[in-house]
Amino acid sequence: MKRASPPNFDTRAFKAALGQFATGVTVITTRASSGQLIGITASSFNSVSLNPPLVLWSLATKSASMPVFQSNSHYVVNVLAASQLDLCQRFATLKGDRFAGVSHAAGNTGMPVLEGALAWFECHNRSRYEEGDHVIFVGEVERCGVHENAADLKPLVFQGGEFHGLDPL
Repeated sequence: MKRASPPNFDTRAFKAALGQFATGVTVITTRASSGQLIGITASSFNSVSLNPPLVLWSLATKSASMPVFQSNSHYVVNVLAASQLDLCQRFATLKGDRFAGVSHAAGNTGMPVLEGALAWFECHNRSRYEEGDHVIFVGEVERCGVHENAADLKPLVFQGGEFHGLDPL
């Protein structure tokens, strides 16, 4: 099989091109064996399969929370609404207890489901694939739900280095 040619662009150009692809924003949550709640913002979420129900997301190998996500059997993907920009920023940047003052409830697996999430997926940590400087996590969805007012809410979207709401065309 033929190998890929070396890139003919720099990292800045690659990031600029990737930034044109609008993505939804999620917070991935889990619980460490110590009981500490862990959560990170991720825009790398995607569906994989309907049968079995599979989703994926990725995390930088250098992430401080990598060991917990690598070893845990379960996590929750929380899809954020546009009104939850503060949660997005909190779980992306805050050092210390990111869950302080954040309303959430334990799902069936004991993992935190964020209150007000547009949708959520409780996942079994089915498989992991190291690729480049990230690990791709494939989760088998055991339970999922949609906010009761989802039809009236806008998703939080990231595109072109900025956050947006989404209006129907």
